[in-house]
Amino acid sequence: MSTKEHETFSPAKILILGAGHFGRLAAGRLTKCFPHADFTVVDTREDRLNKVREELGLKCFQEDSIAHLLAERLSAESWIVPAVPVHVAYQWLVSHLGEKRMVNRVPVPPAVDQQVPNPMRMPSGTLYTSYATWICPDACNEPADICSHTRKPRQGNLFDHLAAIKVADVQVAVVRSHQLAPGVGGYPFQALKNLLKQTAQSPGCYIIATACRCHGVVDCLSWK
Repeated sequence: MSTKEHETFSPAKILILGAGHFGRLAAGRLTKCFPHADFTVVDTREDRLNKVREELGLKCFQEDSIAHLLAERLSAESWIVPAVPVHVAYQWLVSHLGEKRMVNRVPVPPAVDQQVPNPMRMPSGTLYTSYATWICPDACNEPADICSHTRKPRQGNLFDHLAAIKVADVQVAVVRSHQLAPGVGGYPFQALKNLLKQTAQSPGCYIIATACRCHGVVDCLSWK
């Protein structure tokens, strides 16, 4: 495992999806870390966006987050910070693949539950997983080797753990969430482009996961 504690990023554009509690928290911390970045915040509720405008003066759009992401012309280096209760990378992928292909959303295979830590399955078929059995501090700085809560060595990186899932006739694609500020993760738009390229190469069933070092969300689709 790498001993490097922090990665260094300098995003020029940051798109925050969601203006609820976590979206505003992310906006507040990121504007301090990247004061020269171009920020956009998206939410369906005008009252939430008004708080962001009043507190931080950021550019806001009242719109569905996935719809905005699909329509936005982002550069590969633009960063996306999901702060909405949906699997953004998965929803974006389903929409893009569905433009030219027959895409079916399917439950995550049951065999996955035994391969991930602390699985929590939703009625929709989505699977959440985490190394933590506690509530993590919202300003965790995600150190590479030592858990900031237990002060013990990490069990590994969850994005690597998920990439190693083995299910017959199912491929796995993982989007890694990188920490941009304490407790705030995101990924460059290039990560979504790479995800689309990987899954569009051949029809079949795909497990799609997004994960940081500790927490992840897993969905599944098939296309032909």
